[in-house]
Amino acid sequence: MPLRNRLRLLAISGLALFTVSASLPPAAADGPRSHRPSGGGLSATIRYTEYGIPHIVAKDYANLGFGNGWAQAADQVCTLADGFVTLRGERSRYFGPDAAPDGSLSAATKNLSSDLYFRRIREARTLEKLLKQPAPAGQSRDVRELERGWAAGYNAWLAQNRIDDPACRGADWVRPVTTLDVVARGYALSVLGGQGRGIDGITGAQPPTGAAGTPEVPSPGDAADAARRLLSTQNADMGSNAVAFRGDTTANGRGLLLGNPHYPWQGGRRFWQSQQTIPGELDVAGGSLLGAPIVSIGHNENIAWSHTVATGVPVSLHQLTLDPADPTVYLVDGRPERMTKRTVSVTVKGGGAVTRTQWSTRYGPVITSLGAGLPLPWTTTTAYALNDPNAVNLRFSDAGLGFSRARSTADIGAALRRTQGLPWVNTIAADSSGHSFFSQSQVLPRITDELAGRCSTALGRATYPASGLAVLDGSRSDCALGSDPDAVQPGIFGPGRMPTVKDAPYVENSNDSAWLTNADAPLTGYERVFGTVGTPRSMRTRGAIEDVSAMAAKGRLTVADLQGQQFANRAPAGDLTASDLAAACAALPGGRAVGSDGTAVDVSAACEVLRRWDRKTDTGSRGALLFDRFWRRATAAVPQGELWKVPFSPADPVGTPNTLNTSAPGVARALADTVAELRAAGITLDAPLGRHQWVERNGKRIPIGGGTESLGVWNKTEPVWDAAAGGYQEVSAGSSYIQAVGWDGGKCPVARTLLTYSQSSAPGSAHYSDQTELYSGERWVTSRFCEKDILRSPALRVVRVHERR
Repeated sequence: MPLRNRLRLLAISGLALFTVSASLPPAAADGPRSHRPSGGGLSATIRYTEYGIPHIVAKDYANLGFGNGWAQAADQVCTLADGFVTLRGERSRYFGPDAAPDGSLSAATKNLSSDLYFRRIREARTLEKLLKQPAPAGQSRDVRELERGWAAGYNAWLAQNRIDDPACRGADWVRPVTTLDVVARGYALSVLGGQGRGIDGITGAQPPTGAAGTPEVPSPGDAADAARRLLSTQNADMGSNAVAFRGDTTANGRGLLLGNPHYPWQGGRRFWQSQQTIPGELDVAGGSLLGAPIVSIGHNENIAWSHTVATGVPVSLHQLTLDPADPTVYLVDGRPERMTKRTVSVTVKGGGAVTRTQWSTRYGPVITSLGAGLPLPWTTTTAYALNDPNAVNLRFSDAGLGFSRARSTADIGAALRRTQGLPWVNTIAADSSGHSFFSQSQVLPRITDELAGRCSTALGRATYPASGLAVLDGSRSDCALGSDPDAVQPGIFGPGRMPTVKDAPYVENSNDSAWLTNADAPLTGYERVFGTVGTPRSMRTRGAIEDVSAMAAKGRLTVADLQGQQFANRAPAGDLTASDLAAACAALPGGRAVGSDGTAVDVSAACEVLRRWDRKTDTGSRGALLFDRFWRRATAAVPQGELWKVPFSPADPVGTPNTLNTSAPGVARALADTVAELRAAGITLDAPLGRHQWVERNGKRIPIGGGTESLGVWNKTEPVWDAAAGGYQEVSAGSSYIQAVGWDGGKCPVARTLLTYSQSSAPGSAHYSDQTELYSGERWVTSRFCEKDILRSPALRVVRVHERR
């Protein structure tokens, strides 16, 4: 490390320590969390500012990882420890084989299937093999050092602190971790959209026996519908919005970025906020997915970036033709190939073990279902194998580190081309020079439309157009995926094939395909596996494009405009339909509508509530809850073709479909059922939304604004309905780590952030609900990125953390 950087690190640490020691009573400055180095080993300085946000300073990547692992453990030890039980394949041992995991690291429905999958990964030494690959196909040395340091930091926190969180206090499953455990967490996130979806089908796949009947094969139409539901980015627990504005739309010619990722509010897929600094090398702030040693979404002095869950399908299926004499042998070009098998044993609670054999092919593991709705039966003649190119991808963290080091959107593009590591997200970025950037750079199987047309089975001819899921003929070697010359691994698309938009006045994505990234210049020409062109957009996409295009046209934008967009809480579905619904309600004979149980319900009071509703989902909006409950029913009961009078038109994808078909029978029925439901729950029809949409933290109710996916609200909230408890009493997913970032010509970015569910999941923490209360009040955290701002924090608390040897 250069001498000037060592001196700067010492100066920063010394000044910070002096400042906090001078401003706090001795007990505060030297309390139980204030550790000082004694001897060798890894160490870091952590400066905590308001809301428990740590600013971690270290001399190199291993030491930075150490500070990161320590600080994450301090806030989230129980959630992290639970995840490491999953990754070691030990959930059945501690929690029972039939209990369900929290869903953070896979879609396994039971602990047993989760354990069988992750034990196979360990026993096959999958991660060790991937770690031997040199960069760029494998991980860089810097990422490996971060991971090594993270494990050491987590372990040091465990060794030096007492766990007070009742979620895992005294639990024997809270144990030290290895670097391989940290790598495994990143791997699980990479395969989340691929093998992670199919774990039940992978671990449950067994060859047919003579005693078993012939399983029912889904019709192509049913399979297409199931694949469409499974792979849709709408109504998922992960989503997001992001927009970047070019400099000629802003007040000072510099870029702007608003990132609004939608992620689970509980469990191991939460974000955690920090700043990470190696003087002279790295300085970045933002949100990290728990267990990740890098910033996942964030900003530095020159750039800001965010991600949205993309529509690209990260897997393909290969339909196998089996040897009639042996269902574990498949044919390729008429020649037999034997499946490989690995027997895995899982220890279960109460003693004993469950042993299961898992089967693999040249294409990937044999699978008998993809999600609950798409069965893929293994018969005496046919089986299916799942190809997931992210199952050999450990480059996720290198992509994030590349963003953290970037100085421009061009550097963001270069990091994507170099690492090719993002499995299931788009990237949106802006920089201080006024550039905007979007790219759907994903690790996707190289399924071209030509290949799908030539090699799809009957099942694939239905699923590929409907969902982008290819089902290829595995009996033909000419149906192999092939390679692009610029791809870092075989069988994936290279960077030159990725849908990308540079320097448009705005680039925006709300989990639809790249087609309308900028609605004034639609993006086309990509393969179906990336997403659709010329198809209906979600209500959230339509509302977002209306909003951001109007903002760009208005111009002179600032960070304050981004903040206003985040909390505008406009419900586009209400704008389109509430007036017509109110008029149709008022015209009902006798003010009555018939509910689904045949009972006539007096809905007359609802008419005026709907008419007067402000079309927003603010906590004080009266009528928002009534419309929300109605709209959920109406969209579930009335087919899209009947719901609207004006159908979708590719020539007007933002404005169509429109005009509610109030004569559709399900519309009045949905209104009647909603009114009956609210009355039965004792909820007045014009109650403010926040009175019945809230979360409870340590006995205190915190009202929550925003709205569900189908309403089209930018500030997405997916609440949990419990009529007996008085409405929506928790949030399952929605807005998470939010950032509004711009520049004013100085060295410090102009950044406002919010971590909606707060930094810690431990009820005893001072940072269990503080940012949640900010979020409720639509208030923001002013980012303390520059050194002078960190040291001026009235909440400044400095700790030196280190290994004890």
